[in-house]
Amino acid sequence: MVTQSQQKNTQLIHSGRKNRVTQGSVNPVIQRASSLVFETVADKKIATRQRAKQALFYGRRGTLTHFALQDLMCELEGGAGCYLYPCGAAAISNSLLSFVQQGDHILVTGAAYEPTQEFCQVILKKLGVETTFFDPMIGADISDLIQENTKVVFLEAPSSLTMEVGDIPTMVKSVRAKKPEMIIMIDNTWSGGLLFPALQHDVDISIQAGTKYLVGHSDAMIGTAVANERTWDQLREQSYLMGQMVDADTAYMTARGIRTLALRLKQHGESSIKIAEWLAQQPEVKAVYHPALPSCPGHEFFKRDFSGASGLFSFELTQRLDEQQVAAFLDHFKLFTMAYSWGGYESLILINQPEEIARIRPNIQRKLTGSLVRIHVGLEDPEDLIADLAAGFARIR
Repeated sequence: MVTQSQQKNTQLIHSGRKNRVTQGSVNPVIQRASSLVFETVADKKIATRQRAKQALFYGRRGTLTHFALQDLMCELEGGAGCYLYPCGAAAISNSLLSFVQQGDHILVTGAAYEPTQEFCQVILKKLGVETTFFDPMIGADISDLIQENTKVVFLEAPSSLTMEVGDIPTMVKSVRAKKPEMIIMIDNTWSGGLLFPALQHDVDISIQAGTKYLVGHSDAMIGTAVANERTWDQLREQSYLMGQMVDADTAYMTARGIRTLALRLKQHGESSIKIAEWLAQQPEVKAVYHPALPSCPGHEFFKRDFSGASGLFSFELTQRLDEQQVAAFLDHFKLFTMAYSWGGYESLILINQPEEIARIRPNIQRKLTGSLVRIHVGLEDPEDLIADLAAGFARIR
């Protein structure tokens, strides 16, 4: 049995493993089901009454496999409930849709994940919901942006690509002081829900692309939203009405991945810091944007609020690479591979040009002049990854 005094890495091993969901095995069973059979009318009535409380009612409400993962996520992030989605973008979009209606206004960090911004600018705009994007380093001044019809504040820390760490506790307190009933959400994927306890900072809903660190092996897609007591019922029922669910096999793989989350994040973090410190010494590098480095905007908030680092960060080159240089740099790595997503055991690398960053991040004050390289540091030996990067720099000299 899990107790409150236990450390998170212990909880990750033992949570979501009640006998009901394991049926006597070490791991939860994989229960694939659409129809769940009732033996009596009385059983059906009980399941109908308890369908929102992990009763076996209908496949879309979940099976034992889903319930095990939901319990595990609630232990991880300290929530009252967890809804599961087919990907991270679905978790973000459906969490927002669950709390807005035509005529509402929302505040969204201007350095958010690009699909989050596009969802607001395309889908929510079409539905009559207005979005104001704000600089992630706005701090207490965020309350000045709140309008009478503002319903949701959407945060992210660190920022996608540019890696700023905003003062989340100060922003939350400022919002609560002006409008206590506001729904505050955060994309908490970078921390895996482990390194930053969002709900302990009075955030209502912590969202993750579980595709990344929760799964950890780049072989499944899932999104999670862990909600506090006051928002859980609405998030659950609205998401259910919008048809959101995930298959039992993916739920099982996610729960299995979480068992090693603490160990993997520790290694990702240690290796990424070592590589970031090496990069900061290279003549081709103008700046390294890693929250654990003092040079990263918001480093002081990272030190105060986060218990560690993960493997994703970026660095700016002293020059803007042309197409030939980009190809020379990216096409010949032996360990780093090019791919969207991140959070798996493998190391990844991509490049964004300054004009792309300006388009994606029009609402942040910091402007880039050199090509921005984003890397995810996997579980390879960091010395091997450093050698791979060094060879890449040699190719563009």
